[in-house]
Amino acid sequence: MARHNALGKLGEEQARRYLLDKGFSILEQNWRAGRLEVDFIAIDGAEIVVVEVKTRARPGDRPGELLSAAKCRRLMVAGELYVESRGIMMEIRFDLVVVSGGGKVVEHVRDAIRLHE
Repeated sequence: MARHNALGKLGEEQARRYLLDKGFSILEQNWRAGRLEVDFIAIDGAEIVVVEVKTRARPGDRPGELLSAAKCRRLMVAGELYVESRGIMMEIRFDLVVVSGGGKVVEHVRDAIRLHE
């Protein structure tokens, strides 16, 4: 496995543990629809949460710089597609979880897409 793939898997596992520790119920991991992919789809209270995970070897990147406008659009389309395909009538939130420092640092940005706009 390539080093960046192993780092990404570590980040997703750390993000999964973090979300569960924070009380999220994870519905899907690595959900796909055609060319769209979402790292996690979860429930947090009364909201469906689409979660993008970014893993970095070292802390330092500002979370706002990690999501391109194109990635934000794809996540929004994927989230809408997910709730429509399941008949879910809940508000959707888009969060970013950044894992760095070998999994030691987890930063959670709620409403990351709204903040990105």
